Amino acid sequence: MSSIDFTHIKPYGDTFGDGAVQLSFTLPVPYGEEAKEAARLLAIKMGLDEVQIYHMKDLGEHYTFFILYGKVAHSIDYTKITVAKIETTRLDYYQINEKIKKEIKRKIVVVGACTGTDAHTVGIDAIMNMKGYNGEYGLERYPMIDAYNLGAQVKNEDLLAKAIEVEADAILVSQVVTQKGIHLTNLTELVELIEGSGLRKNMILICGGPRINHELSLELGYDAGFGSGTVARDVASYIVEEMINRNRN
Repeated sequence: MSSIDFTHIKPYGDTFGDGAVQLSFTLPVPYGEEAKEAARLLAIKMGLDEVQIYHMKDLGEHYTFFILYGKVAHSIDYTKITVAKIETTRLDYYQINEKIKKEIKRKIVVVGACTGTDAHTVGIDAIMNMKGYNGEYGLERYPMIDAYNLGAQVKNEDLLAKAIEVEADAILVSQVVTQKGIHLTNLTELVELIEGSGLRKNMILICGGPRINHELSLELGYDAGFGSGTVARDVASYIVEEMINRNRN
């Protein structure tokens, strides 16, 4: 690691620093040699050198899918990168329950849902359901957490109503469908509803999904955002620490 110049970082494939990348995309053109050349020319316009079309597939209806290799000449200065990220101590299942018991001294209440027209529950289920995900228990398994998983295609109004009913400490929103920015509209609407109800300061708002990051979540008015690979203890650790910090203040 000491030999790496972090001020000039670029991809590598076979040889360190060769700039090799793999790219895939679909073009609305019929399968054939013309399609192959179109993909090559487009990759060159993207700034790739030594372009090789590794794979192409006819998708029918005059669409063709490509996988190609190329090399980039550009590099980035890794030392100047700053990213908004969640600064929380990652506790395990037992530590989280013990910390809730000792420092919050009551069960915490969490309500989660996949909202709007989004019917993909894999994300919210991974965090909420008792069986959890990737060997990690879901929040329903935590004895010091009352977790309510409302499922998919839940209206923002219904999610807020449930949160008010059970006096939720935190609301979790999963968004998988992001075409045409629908997740941005949906997530913003929920924040506006909660702020309009006058309950924003009483609730921790968290959103998550494959295209969600912490920076975007903050911009939308949420307290935290979690992306792919998140497990229940990541979310629980954040909620517990945030509740303790708020109580201190």
